[in-house]
Amino acid sequence: MQMTNIPGVPDFIQQCFAEKNSDYCLLIPIINEGGRIRHELERAAAAGVPAKCDIILCDGGSTDGSTEPEALKALGVNTLLIKTGPGKQGAQLRTGIWFAQQRGYKGILTIDGNDKDSIEDVDRFIQKLQEGYDVIQGSRFIRGGKAINTPPVRWLSVRLIHAPIISLTAGHWFTDTTNNYRGYSARYLAHPDVQPLRDIFVGYELLAYLSVRATQVGLHACEVPVTRAYPKGEKTPTKISFFKGNSQLLKILFTNLKGGYVPDEVR
Repeated sequence: MQMTNIPGVPDFIQQCFAEKNSDYCLLIPIINEGGRIRHELERAAAAGVPAKCDIILCDGGSTDGSTEPEALKALGVNTLLIKTGPGKQGAQLRTGIWFAQQRGYKGILTIDGNDKDSIEDVDRFIQKLQEGYDVIQGSRFIRGGKAINTPPVRWLSVRLIHAPIISLTAGHWFTDTTNNYRGYSARYLAHPDVQPLRDIFVGYELLAYLSVRATQVGLHACEVPVTRAYPKGEKTPTKISFFKGNSQLLKILFTNLKGGYVPDEVR
């Protein structure tokens, strides 16, 4: 089904393989992840994740055959959303957030689709959502978390630049702020002073904004331990180029710090 002309949401194609089966869903933004997303979904199926939360793939237009519907259904995927409108990761996530809100999920989890993260740990996020937290950040750097083969430049940039700036903006200490393994409550995403469904969120702006806005509006945040493992002896799976991508990330961080993504009517 083609979905068009939804305010704040790029056009997308909706392919539902099953009805809503859970109070929670797991959004996985992907584009041409190939065998990585397949292995991640195999791990999820082995850990019983599809019985705990509905898996929704938010595809940016993959052309590598990784989103073949029958294969996805066999791996327990509930829904495939294929973005046809403009934008990158932020736009992909907006399709998923809108879809999740229409279905009435109590909470939304997100995770990257490149097989670096411990998808088996979804229970930790669901538990915190049930306890009343509104943002749950997965962290490899707190007790119980594991950082495996993290490139030194990544470690330094997260610990010394990204996390301190996000924490300062949020007024709450976070340790692993580039990690997209997170949970968000439905009340947070529907809060009138948050408004995540806006065209301003094209790429990584939405992740930075949602990290900080909950505590800014008086809601509750926490971290849970997770594992993030980079492949040893292989190219780092990422969509961020070293120079251009990181300069854009810094620009987003400082725009966020200055309140540049807060809705105009509540500034």
